[in-house]
Amino acid sequence: MNTRLQKKVAIVTGASRGIGQAIAEALANEGAQIVINYARNKEAAEELVHKIERNGGQALAVQADVSNSADLQGLFAATIEHFGRVDILVNNAGIMTTKPIAQITEQDFDREYAINVKGTYFACQLAAQYMQAGGRIINFSSSVLGQMTPTYSLYAGTKGAVEQITRQLAKEFAPKGIAINAVAPGPVNTELFTVGKSEAQIEAIKRMIGFGRLGEPEDISGVVLFLASQESGWITGQVLRANGGFI
Repeated sequence: MNTRLQKKVAIVTGASRGIGQAIAEALANEGAQIVINYARNKEAAEELVHKIERNGGQALAVQADVSNSADLQGLFAATIEHFGRVDILVNNAGIMTTKPIAQITEQDFDREYAINVKGTYFACQLAAQYMQAGGRIINFSSSVLGQMTPTYSLYAGTKGAVEQITRQLAKEFAPKGIAINAVAPGPVNTELFTVGKSEAQIEAIKRMIGFGRLGEPEDISGVVLFLASQESGWITGQVLRANGGFI
């Protein structure tokens, strides 16, 4: 195990699978103690805890719905109780609804903004309360913002909000020594992206990517690792588009 993040404590929301799981493992491999947040998949979260522990790391699974402020407060309280501090927050939890605007319901709208925007915003608020100088917050946007793609209006709207929140908070958090940035992945080979898409659709998307393939979760976790480390200390309020040349 490497030690770049030794003695750091990281909360990763939505960490039981996909990109979140890869991020949790990458940070743990660099010595961070990991809080694996999950909404429903307790079994997957606990299996990830065991995997990190088998590799010599420390991890804790905590259930919390990020769209619920009380749950978020419980997530941070459990982190402080177990590990004593919070140094890194990765706001990875999110959902993606892809439907024409005529089919979007008020329930769709409220749920998407509650998880993707409200959850991110109030997690940042709590992080600022608990973090010391040197803290790192990494939010999640999407490279779909650079594409005028039909059916993505709701999802793209939430990610546009996340980017602006990230920029606005940068100078507010800087006097505390906390850096806040966002990662905007392109198409990544996860269930969130592939569900509901045909093989032909996926192949067409691959042709839009400079490297000719979908990203993998590890392509994104490496970017998050950089932003969580001291090497990124002079970067704040930025959006890093990790998309293989998609846009």
